[in-house]
Amino acid sequence: MITKRRKEEPLVEIVERKGIGHPDTISDNIVEKISVNLANLYLKEVGQILHYNIDKAFLIAGESQTKFGGGKLVKPMKFVIGDRATMVVGDKEIPVNELVEKTVIDWFKENMRFVDKDHVIIQNEIKRGSQSLTTIFKGEKQKFMPANDTSALVGFAPLTKLEDAVYKIERFINSPDFKKRHPESGEDVKVMGLRMKDHYRFTIAIAFVDRFIENETNYFRKKDEVFEEIKNYVNNDLGIDAEILVNTLDTKGLGEDGCYLTVLGTSADSGDSGEVGRGNRANGLISLNRPAGSEAAAGKNMVSHVGKIYNLLAFKIAREIHAETGKENYVWLLSQIGKPINEPVAVSVEVVDLEDERPMIEEVVARNFEKLDEFISDLIKGKYTVA
Repeated sequence: MITKRRKEEPLVEIVERKGIGHPDTISDNIVEKISVNLANLYLKEVGQILHYNIDKAFLIAGESQTKFGGGKLVKPMKFVIGDRATMVVGDKEIPVNELVEKTVIDWFKENMRFVDKDHVIIQNEIKRGSQSLTTIFKGEKQKFMPANDTSALVGFAPLTKLEDAVYKIERFINSPDFKKRHPESGEDVKVMGLRMKDHYRFTIAIAFVDRFIENETNYFRKKDEVFEEIKNYVNNDLGIDAEILVNTLDTKGLGEDGCYLTVLGTSADSGDSGEVGRGNRANGLISLNRPAGSEAAAGKNMVSHVGKIYNLLAFKIAREIHAETGKENYVWLLSQIGKPINEPVAVSVEVVDLEDERPMIEEVVARNFEKLDEFISDLIKGKYTVA
């Protein structure tokens, strides 16, 4: 169904992005990496992807003592992961647990400069899958699996000016070049964007790494330098005259207690835990003015779980509709458990200022479902990010 949507630009718009070192984003990214690695392990070992869902995980904060010049981790973080996976096929054992533990350690090594294997305890609670869902994967091999859930997902395009800015600001702060210039800036970055009519405000939290901070004066000087570079980026590169705030809880005169310091560059080393599904949506943003689907994408099986497939596909279709029509649009996809994933129960597209674009939109939707196997192949290869 293709319908016309009235153009509405709210007077107040709020958008958030949690950076790669935020505990929620860490959780999302790790389970997604496990999902990709596990899918490819199944293909290597048995020639097909078997039943699994690795979308339940919790990063429990550790305990640390921050100190100017470098503190210490007193108690390590704990990554608790559960849910289901196929571990045995006939007489063949699949090394699921070994893969999970290696993936967790490798992810921290590749993405967090100051986290090593001694900083994280892995509590692996993955069990064998339920009989009803495992049955979906048995029997004659088929091109498209039955959906393993009844779920509704939504995507939209294009991004608003605020959404685009929030996304780019976080990526700028966590870019390799920025880290070279400001090694004291940790990976735990959160950007909260607010637009009230034409006024923009960005409230940014950056976990500073204490080993690079000599004293309180040095902290506030370095924070000012970081602030100035961010402001220059927002004003000149993004073309936005905005109010910018950084680490607003800081209080001069309290020493370490008045500064946002961490030992490892993430608040998960002491004060903040994380959980899968509490972070960014499938397009990397938390847009409070936009509709949201009923599923998080991270860690889910990419051949049968529509919470992964339709989540990312809805955004892909929306982007392609915008690219071909130039129109703002929203795409809803609804699945039914047991029905093949290439046969959605409903596809609904709402287009702002819809005119004569229906044939183009229908072609975009049809093309994406005709090439759904190629899209799933890209998911298996890890070509799409989910956080």
